[in-house]
Amino acid sequence: MKTKKIISVFALIVLFASTTFAFEKASDALDLGHMDYFEISDVNEIIAGYTMQSPPRFGETPEDSIRCVRNLSLYQEYYNQRNFNLAYEPWREAFLLCPQSSQNIFIRGVVLVKMKYNEETDPIKRDAWVDTLMMVHDKRIEFFGREGFVLGRKAVDLYQLRPNNIQEINETTSKSIEIEGNSSQADVLLINMQTIVRLADAGLKDVGDVLLAYDKIMDIIDFNLEHNPDDKRFFEPAKGQIDNMFEPFASCENIITLFKPRFEANPEDVELLENITSMLSNSNCTEEALFYRATRNLHRLQPNAESAFLMGRLENNAQQYNQAVDYFEQAASLYEDDSDKFRALMLLADINYRNLRQFSQARSYALQASAFDPENGRPYILIGEMYAASASACGETDLTKTVAYWAAVDKFIQARNVDQDPAVQERATSLINTFTQYFPDRELLFFHGLDEGTTYRVQCWINETTRVRPRP
Repeated sequence: MKTKKIISVFALIVLFASTTFAFEKASDALDLGHMDYFEISDVNEIIAGYTMQSPPRFGETPEDSIRCVRNLSLYQEYYNQRNFNLAYEPWREAFLLCPQSSQNIFIRGVVLVKMKYNEETDPIKRDAWVDTLMMVHDKRIEFFGREGFVLGRKAVDLYQLRPNNIQEINETTSKSIEIEGNSSQADVLLINMQTIVRLADAGLKDVGDVLLAYDKIMDIIDFNLEHNPDDKRFFEPAKGQIDNMFEPFASCENIITLFKPRFEANPEDVELLENITSMLSNSNCTEEALFYRATRNLHRLQPNAESAFLMGRLENNAQQYNQAVDYFEQAASLYEDDSDKFRALMLLADINYRNLRQFSQARSYALQASAFDPENGRPYILIGEMYAASASACGETDLTKTVAYWAAVDKFIQARNVDQDPAVQERATSLINTFTQYFPDRELLFFHGLDEGTTYRVQCWINETTRVRPRP
């Protein structure tokens, strides 16, 4: 039987490249995983495999593949030692010879080209290094994709090295944001806003362009602040700076001038309605008629809990209380979160009590709210306030016009018992001290034959059993 000759990867590299370097680095560069050795009869097949790829990852010929492996290993070794000067030349050879061999060629290449830029003192040559850097980004996109992300990094580098190329930077960041959407990085969003404001100041963009860009950018930032808490350290400062840049453009007049004609022309364009409502809301222009009309149309076309809640607030502010109740009921039924349901139901209780004077219905809403947050005392405070407010109307004698205060204080005590919030406890205690002063005195209780501590049924809409107590 013919004996097969076995050769290590290290020996293979020595044989074909006359270069000695660590076996592990060679194995990694060759993309052979953890293979320690292979048969010498397979050498040609392995190298041919690199050149048969379309296009080949490791060069056009076996000789190119060997040169590629050698330069990859050399630059990686120097790069890992932070010896960027020695890493540059073998990196350049690998970049020109086999750019598809590894995406790290482009990631690390950005560092190496920036090093050359920083070392150069000739302005013309420094500018040429910027062209080289831009080419590295472009080639990364060509060979490895991730266009949106890489365009963002390209724009950041361009902003740092050629800050006056405002139009190009704006176009590059805009394209990156269009592709990446909510995955856009904070610095890309910030630079996009900076450039569009500068273009507007130069008369190359109009106010509408700034408004639309701001609206889109803030939606992305808000998404990341909510869903990516680890990135808040990036997005929160960016949001503050962007808000400051936008402030000169953020007048209600500007927004309405831009959007009102568009709304009149396309009152059921959902994307337009979303832009209008978001922009006016962010700029505190919710009192404008356009905000109301756009929000109403948007809710009709795409009803959801938040739009129903917002419409309820708008109708309530307009003193259209019955319409507000309808919208808040929709919101309460559409919300899935218990705290959101609680909020909507408490507003329903408040409107029915203070504006519609429908006490029984208000109590029903407050009790429903309490079911979604049993440890919140606010529903009981509201019910107690209603009992106290209707006390005199629920009786005809000196006694019956005061007994409702017993039931009211019962609710305030209940609120204080279930809620540990100091503000709620302080409010409940204050109400208890206030309304116990309206209890019937001992003489009145004696006259009606009522003993302290016995039960008493309060009539009228209250219809609750309480305890007889004299005024302190």
